[in-house]
Amino acid sequence: MNKVSIIVPCYNQAHYLPEALHSVLCQMYINWECIIINDGSFDNTEQVAREWLLKDNRFKYIFKENGGLSSARNAGLDFANGDYVQFLDADDYLDSEKLSKSVNIIRKDSINTVIVSNFKFFKKSLVDELGYGSNLDINLFTFQKILFEWDSTFSIPIHCGFFSSSLFDEFRFNEDIRAKEDWIMWLYIFQREISFDFLNEKLAFYRQHSGGMTRNKKHMFENTIKAFSYIENLVTREDYNFFLLHMISKKMREYDELNLKVEELKKRIINSNNSIGFKIEKKIKKYLKKLNFIGFF
Repeated sequence: MNKVSIIVPCYNQAHYLPEALHSVLCQMYINWECIIINDGSFDNTEQVAREWLLKDNRFKYIFKENGGLSSARNAGLDFANGDYVQFLDADDYLDSEKLSKSVNIIRKDSINTVIVSNFKFFKKSLVDELGYGSNLDINLFTFQKILFEWDSTFSIPIHCGFFSSSLFDEFRFNEDIRAKEDWIMWLYIFQREISFDFLNEKLAFYRQHSGGMTRNKKHMFENTIKAFSYIENLVTREDYNFFLLHMISKKMREYDELNLKVEELKKRIINSNNSIGFKIEKKIKKYLKKLNFIGFF
């Protein structure tokens, strides 16, 4: 029976960690190891992790100085000894059949296997599932689409993937960027010769919360620009030039759409200010002010 290494980085997310680890413990497929990487947390991540080590000896624990998500995942890859790799962030969740269903559709004698499942968004708990997500389909999984349509048409949460460990023999996440590292990983993988299958079931659950770094637009923009230099090394010069033109055109379209929205808002304000209701309201406020009632109202 093939072994699966589940890599769970955690930085100050001890309050989410038990749910993620519970989803690992509930896996129908039993031949796994779960590597919890404490990326220099200053909350009670270590205490929580060690509680799970006592529950099942398949849980492993690593502490390292803080280096970011890519650094933590790399530490997990260095420690892993499974035939397959499953990533899981500390605030996300796996369906109990994620591993078993992935293993069951692996083709015999295949190398560099990649299985991608669909996913669902949730907030506080799985009971609080959101009504969107799961926007993946088989036609999206090409190098070109991942290069040109990432974050505009779709993105692939990393825990949707199930990978042959051989794919990481020569790949490590770039530790100089703090976002978009998964985008570079998917580009690297889909540029290789792989055995690919799409499992169109919602087996990965992705938490949305206000503290997520994807909400920080400045942070995401800065790291997107950094990612471009690494993408340049993955593609031909012709493809890279075309990619840059595509991204510039995309931003120009977004700017034009924003300007249209601003102009539309201006028109609505002007129309509202010229409306009969607005004029009556101004007269009432003026009259009340004379009577010294405006503060009361």
